[in-house]
Amino acid sequence: MIPPDGSRAAPWPPEALLSLPSQVMEAVRQIAVHYGLWLAEAAHQFGPEAAVAMESRVGDAYLPLLSRRIERALDLPGDVPGLLAGLGEERLGKLLDALSVSWLAADGVWFREVEEARGMHDAKRVNDSCWSRLGYYEAIRAKAALGLPEAGGLPALQAAFGARLISRINQWDIVEETADSFVFRMVKCRVQSSRTRQGLPPYPCQSGGTVEYTAFAAGIDPAIKVACVSCPPEITRDDCSCAWRFSVPAAKA
Repeated sequence: MIPPDGSRAAPWPPEALLSLPSQVMEAVRQIAVHYGLWLAEAAHQFGPEAAVAMESRVGDAYLPLLSRRIERALDLPGDVPGLLAGLGEERLGKLLDALSVSWLAADGVWFREVEEARGMHDAKRVNDSCWSRLGYYEAIRAKAALGLPEAGGLPALQAAFGARLISRINQWDIVEETADSFVFRMVKCRVQSSRTRQGLPPYPCQSGGTVEYTAFAAGIDPAIKVACVSCPPEITRDDCSCAWRFSVPAAKA
């Protein structure tokens, strides 16, 4: 019961409470987890396409609410997007790089935890399922951000690759272009480079890459087909970490 004066007595010694900075970080963590759980359950209940469409509307409604509350709470002299823009291109680019690397680090920490708790088979199973959903989600967000058309074919796919977080932290290019296909190369992969530095063999990511790129391509244009050219454990070329061929059926005369 709250006393008439509105004060709240702590049920345990004050020193047992989290510090305010820790509570702020915990709040961010719980927002991220809760938001992700809603998306995951919506995908489970209604399918990934419906869930991603819902998330597009939810995100568009939620982010302005979050920004306004932060602005009011901190009595900021402007809006959050404007303040971020005021950092300048160089600092903002460094911030985006840091967020991109942190995004990939979260993936790696989760993988190691599941591997230690349940073994490599279950870790790869969870990993591949997550990347299949993330690949489709990234494609839909890229189309919205870049204004790409529906069924935009290979040109739209090439543009969408540049909008991915991974594109900021891995070196990649597009080679062997024809009228109806191209090869996407991940020239330098942070994950594989890290394993090399640690004296470890390449991570066998072919299954994860297959579902990831298939889902990403389908989100851009369902007509696009994906084939693995080289990826651990089936390495057929030494000029990249992995390579994938994307193609569309040749137009009939």
